[in-house]
Amino acid sequence: MSTIRRSDAPFRADAARVALIAHDARKQDLTEWAHFNRETLARCSLVATGTTGGLIAEKTGLNVHLLLSGPLGGDAQVGAMLVEHQLDLIVFFWDPLTTQPHDVDVKALLRLAVLYNVPIACNRATADFLISSPLFADDAHLRSRAHLQERA
Repeated sequence: MSTIRRSDAPFRADAARVALIAHDARKQDLTEWAHFNRETLARCSLVATGTTGGLIAEKTGLNVHLLLSGPLGGDAQVGAMLVEHQLDLIVFFWDPLTTQPHDVDVKALLRLAVLYNVPIACNRATADFLISSPLFADDAHLRSRAHLQERA
């Protein structure tokens, strides 16, 4: 049974903090990826934009903290979490072939991920590399990243 929750504190202190986002044409891809990686993602604190997060929770049974839908500000919420050092990884399957009404937010999120040195996967191949990396599973590495981010 899936748990979809809204709260002020979406993250566990002992888990990697992962944001999941997908444009409409890529939601199925991200849901399939999350299902394939369910065991690893179950050990993470997950946050997702509204529709995407609901779909992932429903199809995988994972606990997902829901933000607003992307066009309604969800991408901006993820960006704010990113600059507040609340994310360890962003998986954002965006659609490069469709113009988005919130394209400015999408570009800002990509820029902020690079600026704040937070890994961002924009396709399945990159997401697979990142989530299967020994560094992703290394608690010491996550804690050292958090320490560096706090100093920034």
